[in-house]
Amino acid sequence: MESPTKSSLQLETATTTNITPILKIISVASVAAGIQFGWALQLSLLTPYVQLLGVPHVWASFIWLCGPISGMVVQPIVGYYSDRCNSRLGRRKPFIITGALSVIIAVFLIGYAADLGHSFGDDITKKTRPRAVALFVIGFWVLDVANNMLQGPCRAFLGDLSAGDEGKIRMANAFFSFFMAIGNILGYAAGSYENLHKAFPFSNTEACEKFCANLKSCFFISILLLLTLTGLAMFFVEDVPLSEAKKNEDIEGTEDSSRSAGCFGEIVGALKELKKPMWILMLVTAINWIGWFPFFLFNTDWMGKEVYGGNVGDEAYDKGVRAGSLGLMINAIVLAVMSLGVEPASKIMGGAKNLWGIVNFILSGGLLSTIYITKVSEFDRHRAGHYVPPATGVRVGAMTFFAVIGIPLAINFSVPFALASVYSATSGAGQGLSLGVLNLAIVIPQMIVSTVSGQVDAWFGGGNLPAFVMGAIAAAVSGAMAIVMLPSIKKSDAAKASMVVGGGH
Repeated sequence: MESPTKSSLQLETATTTNITPILKIISVASVAAGIQFGWALQLSLLTPYVQLLGVPHVWASFIWLCGPISGMVVQPIVGYYSDRCNSRLGRRKPFIITGALSVIIAVFLIGYAADLGHSFGDDITKKTRPRAVALFVIGFWVLDVANNMLQGPCRAFLGDLSAGDEGKIRMANAFFSFFMAIGNILGYAAGSYENLHKAFPFSNTEACEKFCANLKSCFFISILLLLTLTGLAMFFVEDVPLSEAKKNEDIEGTEDSSRSAGCFGEIVGALKELKKPMWILMLVTAINWIGWFPFFLFNTDWMGKEVYGGNVGDEAYDKGVRAGSLGLMINAIVLAVMSLGVEPASKIMGGAKNLWGIVNFILSGGLLSTIYITKVSEFDRHRAGHYVPPATGVRVGAMTFFAVIGIPLAINFSVPFALASVYSATSGAGQGLSLGVLNLAIVIPQMIVSTVSGQVDAWFGGGNLPAFVMGAIAAAVSGAMAIVMLPSIKKSDAAKASMVVGGGH
């Protein structure tokens, strides 16, 4: 009889020999491309789309509260119960499959919100379409919950396949980050293509014209990509079910009061045990994300309104949004390349915390550069006395902004998580819970920015620049705090602190 203490990798190797462990890791990690394709579409197209349906700019940011809320609630719950799931399909597969099916439902609601709203009585001649907005919001929240339901178990599945081998864990996370970048590139490329809807002629309807039809077409591709990658991983990679003996062993090992409260009880317990370095890291991370989230919220809207001088729904705005998607694709390429250079850059800068601090000043300068780019574009239109598209220099400046922002983004998706791993290892806290607690320092600032940024923009004329300035100030503050306040780590730990362990939403 097999010992219940065998690792999942040992059990799997004994039952499946069709493909090598490395290919299994790659197959599961590739699901990240399908997940990130959908995230890229959200970041580049959905803020303009929701305004097209009639939601004012000041309220559009509230819809983005779903991401941080679902990330804070869904991932811990799904992760906790997937650890204890004894389905015959395995621990992770039921959640991954459910997440993929939920994505299909969500994408249908989002893509067909305008059409369904019109069928239910929306007047498409009016600025606001309340039924379409309601369907969109439902679909948007379901999509974010589903994406979080997918991402957590996929990462946990990679941990199962690595079976505690540090080299394989490092490799699995590298593959996951790589496929995240691939998903970003593909998603932003699809969003920037003007005539994608021609591949799906049925997408263009009375209630859903060119921009809406392009978005709908992007989501069709998203469904196909996610289902293909998920299907291959679920078919070729066995997820060994949790045996009854192992289940009993886990239950017996978790009877103390701190664990009996479930996943949130464990997080509360982890907060109580945090040492000073982790608290400082969480504070710096929280301020840093106040700097990042305005960019994630309003990048393509800024291109459509301020750079291209359009209004929601007109041709100039649509061109600006597509140009913004192209900029985000360039951003993703820089992110992918820079991710490979995090470790050597950390050594050059004298440590991971110094590197993180320095690139936050790059983020601050980049966000402030949007003021100059916007004013030059506005001056050109004012001087011409009529609408003119942005000059070549303005477009180059905007694309340069997107490219440069990819540098700090790569560091932001790696160094804070690696520092959390080192700080938790040196303090004796659990690494997994420490990373989960760090996620609170990411999602809570996102909720704050989603709540206040639209109103801040409205106070200063309804544009996107006030939120960018707020982000620039936060980025500079977090950069200084990272360099001055974060404790240094030992030289022997530098490589570990520079290891890319991936980011979240």
